[in-house]
Amino acid sequence: MISQRRLSKSENKESLTEDASDARKQPLSRKTKKSRVQNEVEENDSVFLKLLKTSGIILKTKESQNQLAVDQIVFQKKLFQILRKHPSYPKIIEEFISGLESYIEDQDNFRNCLLSCERLQDEEASMGTSYSKSLIKLLLGIDILQPAIIKTLFEKLPEFLFETVNSDGISVPRLIISQLKWLDRIVDGRDLTTKIMQLISIAPENLQHDFITSLPEILGDSQHADVGKELSDLLKENTSLTVPILDVLSSLRLDPKLLSKVRQLMMDKLSSVKLDDLPVIIKFILHSVTATDALEVISELREKLDLQHFILPVWLHASQSKLKNKGRISFSGNQENSGQDCVFLLFDVIKSAVRYEKTISEAWVKAIEHIPSVSEHKTFDLAMLIIIYSTNAQTKKYIERVLRNKIRSGCFEEELLQSAFYIHYFVLKDLCPSILSLAQNLLHSPDQSIILFGSLLYKYAFKFFDTYCQQEAIGALVTHVCSGNEAEVDTALDVLLELVVLDLSAMRLNAVFVKGILDYLDKMSPQQIRKLFCILSTLAFSKQHEGSNHIQDDMHLVVRKQLSSTIFKYKLIGIIGAVTMAGIMAADGSRSSSLTQGKTDLSNEQYTQVTSLLQLVHSCTEQSPQASALYYDEFANLLQKRKLAPKVLEWVGQTILNDFQDSFVVDLCAVPNGDYPFPVKALYELEEYSSCDGIAVNLLPLLFSQDFAKDGSRMTSQDSDHKLVSPLCLPPYFRLLRLCVARQHNGNLEEIDGLLDCPIFLTDLEPGERLESMSVKERSFMCSLIYLTLNWFREVVNAFCGQTSPEMMGKVLARLKHIVELQRILEKYLAVTPDYVPPLATFDLETVDVIPHTSTAVSAKIRKQGMTGRGKKRKRGGNKTSSHDTLSKEDGSECDSTLPDRGQLEKDFKGKEEKTVALQNYHAFFRELDMEVFNVLHCGLVTKVILDSEMHTEATEVVQLQPPELLFLLEDLSQKVENMLTPPIGRRIPFLKSKGSQNIGFSHLHQRSAHEIARCIVQLLTPMCNHLENIHNYFQCLTAENHGIADGPGMQVQEYHLMSSCYQRILQIFHGLFAWSGFFQPENQNLLHLAFETLTNRLNQREPDQSLEELLTQSFYYLQNFHHSIPSFQSALYLLRLLMVILEKSTASAQKKEKIASLARQFLCRVWPSGEREKSSTPNDQLQALLGIYLEHTDSVLKAIEEIAGVCVPELINSSKDASSSTFPTLTRHTFVIFFRVMMAELEKTVRGLQAGTAADSQKIHEEKLLYWNMAVRDFSILINLIKVFDSRPVLHVCLKYGRLFVEAFLKQCMPLLDFSFRKHREDVLSLLETFQLNTRLLQHLCGHSKIHQDMKLTEHVPLLKKTLELLVCRVKAMLILNNCREAFWLGNLKNRDLQGEEIISQNSQASTADESEDDTSSLVSKSKAMEVDEEGEASDGEKEQDSDESDDKTD
Repeated sequence: MISQRRLSKSENKESLTEDASDARKQPLSRKTKKSRVQNEVEENDSVFLKLLKTSGIILKTKESQNQLAVDQIVFQKKLFQILRKHPSYPKIIEEFISGLESYIEDQDNFRNCLLSCERLQDEEASMGTSYSKSLIKLLLGIDILQPAIIKTLFEKLPEFLFETVNSDGISVPRLIISQLKWLDRIVDGRDLTTKIMQLISIAPENLQHDFITSLPEILGDSQHADVGKELSDLLKENTSLTVPILDVLSSLRLDPKLLSKVRQLMMDKLSSVKLDDLPVIIKFILHSVTATDALEVISELREKLDLQHFILPVWLHASQSKLKNKGRISFSGNQENSGQDCVFLLFDVIKSAVRYEKTISEAWVKAIEHIPSVSEHKTFDLAMLIIIYSTNAQTKKYIERVLRNKIRSGCFEEELLQSAFYIHYFVLKDLCPSILSLAQNLLHSPDQSIILFGSLLYKYAFKFFDTYCQQEAIGALVTHVCSGNEAEVDTALDVLLELVVLDLSAMRLNAVFVKGILDYLDKMSPQQIRKLFCILSTLAFSKQHEGSNHIQDDMHLVVRKQLSSTIFKYKLIGIIGAVTMAGIMAADGSRSSSLTQGKTDLSNEQYTQVTSLLQLVHSCTEQSPQASALYYDEFANLLQKRKLAPKVLEWVGQTILNDFQDSFVVDLCAVPNGDYPFPVKALYELEEYSSCDGIAVNLLPLLFSQDFAKDGSRMTSQDSDHKLVSPLCLPPYFRLLRLCVARQHNGNLEEIDGLLDCPIFLTDLEPGERLESMSVKERSFMCSLIYLTLNWFREVVNAFCGQTSPEMMGKVLARLKHIVELQRILEKYLAVTPDYVPPLATFDLETVDVIPHTSTAVSAKIRKQGMTGRGKKRKRGGNKTSSHDTLSKEDGSECDSTLPDRGQLEKDFKGKEEKTVALQNYHAFFRELDMEVFNVLHCGLVTKVILDSEMHTEATEVVQLQPPELLFLLEDLSQKVENMLTPPIGRRIPFLKSKGSQNIGFSHLHQRSAHEIARCIVQLLTPMCNHLENIHNYFQCLTAENHGIADGPGMQVQEYHLMSSCYQRILQIFHGLFAWSGFFQPENQNLLHLAFETLTNRLNQREPDQSLEELLTQSFYYLQNFHHSIPSFQSALYLLRLLMVILEKSTASAQKKEKIASLARQFLCRVWPSGEREKSSTPNDQLQALLGIYLEHTDSVLKAIEEIAGVCVPELINSSKDASSSTFPTLTRHTFVIFFRVMMAELEKTVRGLQAGTAADSQKIHEEKLLYWNMAVRDFSILINLIKVFDSRPVLHVCLKYGRLFVEAFLKQCMPLLDFSFRKHREDVLSLLETFQLNTRLLQHLCGHSKIHQDMKLTEHVPLLKKTLELLVCRVKAMLILNNCREAFWLGNLKNRDLQGEEIISQNSQASTADESEDDTSSLVSKSKAMEVDEEGEASDGEKEQDSDESDDKTD
C-alpha cells in the first residue's frame, strides 16, 4: 500500500509541498524508480543494513517505501540462516537489534519500517499478491528476533502515545500494534500479554479502545484466560471502555464463571449506560447465556432493561426537530440518525439472538409468561413477543397461548399496546405481516377480551404503519367481515368504523376493498348492516371527491334494488341502507364531527337528494306494515343518534306530524260507528274533557279494518275515504314523531303532550264471565288489541319519562300502572288462546315469522293443570339463562320442602279457578323500554304499611311508585343488564348459520355501548338502594309482627310476593353490574370507583380521597347487612354471588371470604318458607350452587364435609320420612343427592389441588400432609358408606364418578408421599391404608351391583374405575418393593358382592364362565412376613396387611 508520509521536522513547509506534489505526479516507470533508488538508498556500514541488503531488502529514506527484492518468505529464511550461521551468533542478534534501534531513531525511518514494503516488479519478479508486509512485521516473523523486536517496539511506542494524528491520517501507535496482529507464532506470549496490558493502562482513551479491540488478533488461546481477568478488572475501573472490552470478551475463550461475573456486572449497570453502548452490552449478555441459566438471565435482563428511558428521548428529539426545522435544513440530523441507528442496531442484535438461538427465544417467552404482577409488564415485553412470533415459526402457537392468557388476566391492555406501537414503531413496522397474522388468529377466539385485543392490533397497525400495511390491514378486516362468523363480523366492522373516524383520507384510498362487502349483505344482521352503510356513506358523502363517486353509485344501486324486493329480508337491507345514507348526507355541518369533516350547511342539491331518497323509501314501504314500521324505527334511531341539518329536520317534522294526525288521531267526540264485534269506548283517559274537546287514538277501528282487509271483506263507508293504515305502525310512528319534535324544540314535547293523557278507542278489556264463551277469532282480536295498547303505552312512557314537571311524572306513573293492569288481563287471554301469535313490535328481524317460544307446551300444560308459570309480568328471561347464572330461571319451586313456591302462594291467594300464563316467552312482541324510563325509579316506593306509619297524604301517594310498577321496571332493567353486561359465553355460531333470537327486543339497547349501559346503572344505584332499604325494612317489620316468621298467618300473599320479587331483581341487577368484565379495563376504573362510592355513602358519610379498596370494603359490609331480611332462596344466592364478584376485585380478601362462608352456612341452616314441591332442576341448581359457595369459601373443606356427612346426615337418617336435618334444614331426603354430589366433587377437587410431597421436604411437612390425607380418606369413607342407606341411582352414579377421580388423586398425590413416609410413620400409613382399603372394597361391590342390575348409566363408569383400582394395586406393590418388602405382597381371589356384602352368585354356577366367574385376583400383603422384616428399611406387618386388603379391592 502506497501512503503519503510526513517529512522530517528539519525540512521546511515549501519542500514538503513540492515533494508531496512530485510524489503524486511521478510516473511509475521502472526507469524513474531506479533513479530514485539510487538517490534515496540508505548508505552506511552497519551490520543491520548489510544483513538486510544481503537478505533482499533495500532501505530507503524520506518518503520512499522500503523495497523488497525477493519474496517475503525467502527474505525471512535468508536472514534467519545468515543470523543462525553467523560466527558471532548469538551476539550477532544483539548487534542487529542495536542497528535497528539506531536506524529507527529517525522518525521517518521508523515510519518506513512500519509501513509496507514495495515489491520490485522486474521481469523475474513474482506476479502474485501485490501486498507486502512491513519490515518490522517481517522481522517479527523470525523467532530468534521476535522477543527483542517486541521489546524495542514497546520501548519506542510511549514516545508517540500523546502525539496528535498527522495530516496524512497515520497514527504511529496504531501502526505499531498492527505489527503484532496475526503473527504465525508468538515466542513468549505471557511476556507480550504483560506488555500490552501495561501499555493499555497508560495509553490515552482513544488508543486504549484500539489496543483492546486488537487483543484477539494478537494473543494466542493460552493467554485468553489471563487477558479476560485483567479486562474484567479494567471494566470495573473504567466504564468508558465497556464497549471494546465486551467486544473482546465475546471473542475470547473464557471460563463460564468469569463470563457470568462480567455479565452480572453489566446487568447492574444497564440503567446507567449510554444508548450507543447498549447494543454491544446486550449482545454480550445474550451471547454469554447458556441453556441452564437462560431463563434466569433473560428474566433479569427484561426487568432491568428500561428501553423507554433510551428510546423515548430519541423519538421525542426526532419529532421536535421535525417540527422546528420544517421547511429548512435540520442541523441535528446526524444526532437523530445516530440515536435511531443505535435503536435499530439494538433490536437487530435481539432479533439475531432469538432467531438463531432457540434457548434464548424460549427463555424470553417463559420469562414474560412468568411475570407475577400486572403492573410489571412493559411495552418491551409486548414488542418482544411480536418479534419472536415473527422470527420463529415453531413458537407461534406457544406465543399465542401466552398472549391469550396475558390478555385474559388483564396484563396486556389497550394502553400498553398503544405505547408499544408508539415507542417501538420503527421496529414493529417491519413486522406488519406477522402482526396482522397474529391479529387474525386472535379474532378467531371465543373470548371477547382477546377479540378486542386483536381488533386493537388492526387499529394500531393501520394508524402507525405505511400505506402498504394499511392496505393489508383493510384487506384482512374485509375478510373477517365476509367470514360469516358473528363475533368476527361485529369486531371487524367496529374496527373499520373506528378507522374511518381516525383517518378518513387514508380509508378513502382503500374504499374499493370495503365496497366489496356489499356482495355479502345476505348473512349480516341488521346492526351489522347499519355499521357497514355508515362506513360506506361516510367514505362516499362526507366530502365531495370525485374518487368517491363510484361508491355513491354502487350504494344507490344496492339500495334501490333491495327496496324494490318483495322479500322482507332484502327490503330490510334497503331500508337500513337508505336511512343510514340519508343520515350521513343530511348530517348537520354546524357542529364539529369527525364523520362530517369539511361539511357546511346542506346545499339545495344535497337537500333534494336526501328528501328524494327518503320519499323513495316511503313509497317502497307503504304497502307493507312491517316495512313501514321498520322505516319509522330506523329513522327514529337516526334522529336519536345524529343531528340532521335544519332544512331536512323541518321537512321531516312537517311530514310526520301531518301524517300521524291523519292516520291515528281522531276527535274524541267522533266515536266511530260501524259493524264492530265489540262496542267502541274511549278508555284510559287521564284528564276530563268535554264531549267536543280533546283527541283520541283510533286503535280498535284501525285494527278491525286491518283484519277485514286481510279477510278480503268490504270496508265501511266511513273508512272508504281514507287510506288503509295499519295499527302496527302506531308505536314506531309515534317514536319517530316525538324524537323529531324533541330535536326541533330541544327536548320540549309540549307540542304533542296531549298524546300522553288522551284516551284510546277500545272496548271493555276485562274478560269477566265472557272469556270462555268467546270464539277463537274474538279472543285473538282482543289479544291483538291489548298488545297494541300495551305497546302504545310503552312508547308514551318512553317519550315523556324525561319530563320533569310533577304533573307529567304523575301521568307517566299512571301509564305504568295501566301497563301492569293490561299485562294481567293479557295473561288471562293468552291462557285460553294457546295458538295465538301476537303482532310484531320489533321489526329489524331477518324474518317476520316469529313464534312465541314454548307457547304450545305452555298451553298444553294449562289445559292439563289449569295453571302454569309464575304469574304476572314475567316478560323476559324465563327461557334464557346466562352461562354462569342459573337463577334467571325463576319459574318453578325451590328445592323441595325447603324453598318457596310462587305458584302455590298465588293459588292460596286467588284460588284455582283463574288461569294465567307467563309472558316471558312473549318479550319479542313488546316495544322496548328506553334506558331513560328507569329514571322513574327515583320516585319512592311506599307500601301500605309504611304509608300508614308515616301518615302520607293521598296527594303525595299519586306520584309515588307502587310495588307492581316497581317490579315491572326492575324486571325489564334486569333483562337489559343480563343482555348487555353479561353476554353468553357461547357467542360463536356455525359458519353461515342464522343467529338465535336471544337479542330480539333489545335493538335500541344494542345501539349503545356496554360502557354507556353500565354508567346508566351506576347512576340508578342510589334510587335502587332506596328501594332495597325500604323492602328490607318491610320484611324486618313483617318478621317482627309475626314473631320472627316472615310468612306468618297474617301476611298478605300478593304483597309479600311482590316485595320478594323486587328484592330479588334489585340484587340481580347489582350482581349483573359488578360482574361486568369491563370493570377490569383501566378506562372503566373511575366508573367502578363511583359505584362503590354510591354504596359507601349509604352506610355513612364518605371520607374524601378514599382508596378503591377502602370503598370496596365498606360496600361489601353494606350489602352483607341485608342478609337478615332475605325473603327467598334465590335472593340469598344472588346476594352471595354479588358479594363474591365484589370480593374478586379486592386485594385483601381473607376476611371477606370468611364472611361469605358464614353467610352461606346461615342460608343453608335457615328454614325457608315451604311450598308445593315441584320437580324442577332450577332450585336444585340453586341449592347446589349455594352449597358449593359454602365449601369453596370455608376455612377447612374437610371439616365442613365431615360435619355435614358425619353429623347432619345421621340426623336426617334418624328423623321421620318428610323431616329434615335439624342442623341443616335444607338437607332433606329429596335434596340429599345434591349435598352428596357437591361434597364428593369438592372433596376430589381439594385433594387434587394438594401438592404431592417430596423426599426433600421437612419432617414437619410430611406429618402435615399425612394428617391431611388421613382426614380426606376419613371423609371419603363416610361419604362412600352412605350409599348403604341412600342407594338411589343418582347417588350411586355420583359415587362411581367421583370415587374413581378420588382414587386417581390418591395415586398421583398421596402414594409418592407414602413412598418415603412408610418407614418413619408406620402407624399413620397403616391407619390410612386400612381405611382406604374398606372404601375401595365398597367401590368394588358397587361395580358388581351395577353389573347385576344392568344399569347402563352406572356400568359405563365401571371399566375406568376397575382400571384405576388395578393401578392402585400395582402402585402399592411398587411402594413395598421400594421399601424392601416385596415378599410381603401376594395375590388372592376377590369375589363379587353387592352393596349389602352378599356374594353375587353366577347364573351358571356349576360351569362358571369367564364372564360370570369374576372372582377377581386380590393382592394381599402377608402380615406374618411383614412382622419378620427388621427395622432397617422394611415395612411393618400392619402396613402390609393393610396393603393386601387394599389391593384386594382393586383387582378385577
